[in-house]
Amino acid sequence: MTDHSESATRRAFMTAAGTAGVLGLAGCTSNPDSGGSSGDSDGSDQLSGDIDIAGSSTVFPLATAIAETFQQDHSEVDINVQSTGSGGGFANFFCPGETDFNNASRPIQPEEEEACADNDIVPVELTVATDALTVIVNNEADFIDSMTVEELRTLWSAETQPETWSDVNSDWPDEEIELFGPSDASGTYDYFIEAVIGEEGPGHRQDYSATEQDRTIIQGVQGSQYAVGYLGFAYYSANTDAVKAVAIDDGDGPVEPSLETARTGEYTPLSRPLFTYPKRSALAEDHIAEFARYFVENTTNEELVAEDVGYVPLTDEQQAEQLETLEAAIEEANA
Repeated sequence: MTDHSESATRRAFMTAAGTAGVLGLAGCTSNPDSGGSSGDSDGSDQLSGDIDIAGSSTVFPLATAIAETFQQDHSEVDINVQSTGSGGGFANFFCPGETDFNNASRPIQPEEEEACADNDIVPVELTVATDALTVIVNNEADFIDSMTVEELRTLWSAETQPETWSDVNSDWPDEEIELFGPSDASGTYDYFIEAVIGEEGPGHRQDYSATEQDRTIIQGVQGSQYAVGYLGFAYYSANTDAVKAVAIDDGDGPVEPSLETARTGEYTPLSRPLFTYPKRSALAEDHIAEFARYFVENTTNEELVAEDVGYVPLTDEQQAEQLETLEAAIEEANA
């Protein structure tokens, strides 16, 4: 595997994707009247129709890369990918029936499943990669290279809400902390609460700069020596010259975020699975079913998932499980 921090391809892609909240991937010949598809089921270029995807900003670059390569063979399929946050995607687009897929950086929640069920929408959970959620600081923050999970919890907890770095660790400077992170519509926000603060705890502090644009988090931390933020690994790995990653000590010593430490499970508790959820009924349409298959088939693609985007691909065994789930859902959709 190539050095993730030196991937020029991914750096160029993420620089573009990180600034985009919505990415429309229109085919060479669009068919606005077609909600379905035509042609053979062997993946020929006769597939046509629209595919609407919303959800996680973390999964956004992976879904975008998959969509772009899919359209190289299926130019009459128009794919629209939006970065809305996992929760925002479920609440505002997927469960109301506006989109065919919702990307998520955490599992769908029971209340979201209920909202979908109210509209006769059945989400199909597919795991597509593993992420190493990354804590970042300014390059000039030479006082910090690592922090414990407890320090991370203290930093972001609504109960403690430290104002200065020295409030967290007396060895750190008596300088005001500037915080940048995802909004509460984000699955990354939800996962951070679960993994670090605790779901039964006091909650996530709200006196920080919240955004659904990960590039904004990078820029905020880059612009202040005493800033800190967190986001998906792909966005950090495309900006290693702009900010510094913090190693996390979960009791066995500091571990830096990387594809390898996420793959081996050493990077705890911030390694996490990433998901996409197709709407089961939409899988009755050939172009949507073929795209879903293509997405899962590429989850083991080391070059695309790891080198170009910056996540850990699935193993062959994991991929086979996801394909089995998908094929069962396609069969049910066509029953």
